[in-house]
Amino acid sequence: MPTVAPLDLDGHVLGAHFLGDVPFFASSTGTFHRLDMGHQVTEAHQGMLASVTDAATNSIISGGEDGKVLRLSADGSIKMIAEVPRKWITSVAPGPSGAVGYATGKTATVVTSDGRSRDFTEQRSVEGVAFAPKGLRIAAARYNGVTLHWAGTNGAPVDLEWKGAHNDVTFSPDGRFLVTSMQENALHGWKLDSKPGEETRHMRMTGYPAKIKSMSWAPKGKWLASSGAPAAIVWPFAAKDGPMGKAPLELGTRANILVTAVQFHHTEDVLAIGFIDGMILGVRIADQKEALLRRPGKGAITSMAWSKNGKLLAFASEAGDCGVVDISV
Repeated sequence: MPTVAPLDLDGHVLGAHFLGDVPFFASSTGTFHRLDMGHQVTEAHQGMLASVTDAATNSIISGGEDGKVLRLSADGSIKMIAEVPRKWITSVAPGPSGAVGYATGKTATVVTSDGRSRDFTEQRSVEGVAFAPKGLRIAAARYNGVTLHWAGTNGAPVDLEWKGAHNDVTFSPDGRFLVTSMQENALHGWKLDSKPGEETRHMRMTGYPAKIKSMSWAPKGKWLASSGAPAAIVWPFAAKDGPMGKAPLELGTRANILVTAVQFHHTEDVLAIGFIDGMILGVRIADQKEALLRRPGKGAITSMAWSKNGKLLAFASEAGDCGVVDISV
């Protein structure tokens, strides 16, 4: 049985992260907590709304109700990337070569490592941002679709239209697919590698009983796991048309208990599944074998992250009962 080192924090914790093998926890109150030679605390925001690991620079990018976009380094030091007074930073994303993207209101902004910024304004609110794996290209999820912008050149934007509200966006690791989570309990995807002149292919992934708040790609992009059902719904993306015409895997099924967070291991096809009651399962894709990583707790799992050595899993919860699972035991 894996061992769990608990960390009880006050209130909603929105992000679990690892920088190397040191776990970090991002609290909605605006503080970062790290377990590094004891419990260390870094004051960051007046209310935190988003946090994401930037593996390329071994740092965490965060956005807050105070209009600040910050970069937290492994030693707990903080650098300001941008500040938009009296605005909420609702989504952040790490980009290539130290670039950072963020969303506030109807604008998606890209800040490059030299501090230069570029704004892209949409007609409706930008709900999520993500960078393509290659090139300085950012996707802005919005009402009725996604817009792709080239941040380093003056190339024309590409509009990917689909009716409805798109809340979050992610590129496949190979850049062939773009997937959004929607307000209407569904995922929607576009096949991006269509030949010139061909119409962009759509992928509808529906049937979820709840909103999808968590998505995670397998290390080589063969699978996309998602929350929002009483099992992790894992779509196959290995074929050239992705999941079109294929049924998803349903992993870790638990009657009527919803999955709230999913996180693939970074080197193996192993999925951590967090539930609304605080339980966490580990499932191997190859044989769908399950392992109990954590028994139910006080609150829903909001986020999980694997350590660099792949042996530790950090988890955050909406009730503040966080911790680290050691699966090497």
